[in-house]
Amino acid sequence: MNDKVSKSELVVLPPIPAKRYFTIGEVSELCGVKPHVLRYWEQEFTQLKPVKRRGNRRYYQHHEVLLIRRIRELLYEHGFTISGARNKLDGRLGGSAEAELAAEPKQDEINLVEVRHELEQILDLLMPKVEQAVE
Repeated sequence: MNDKVSKSELVVLPPIPAKRYFTIGEVSELCGVKPHVLRYWEQEFTQLKPVKRRGNRRYYQHHEVLLIRRIRELLYEHGFTISGARNKLDGRLGGSAEAELAAEPKQDEINLVEVRHELEQILDLLMPKVEQAVE
């Protein structure tokens, strides 16, 4: 079964209000993730460190809400694993993953190669006519 979300199923997240701190409930609504998932991600992603205040309440800052949205995108929309998303956020890709990405041709590159080939064929058809016109 494919766990990746199709483009038609993408969730439109609400805009982030101009506030300094957000509660876990607010972040949950802003990012489309349940609070228990946010607490789990705090353990898995070292970059995610909300301020804890009285009664161990978590308060997230704006940059952390953006980070949570990025984590959510990597996990839910791009199909990354937790460790893969962690590596992506750290700017690391394993050698084998990087090699796979390099070996895999992109759709745009395939189209450019085809277009160039077709243009060369057209040029070959036109060249004899151009040379005859010049003589």
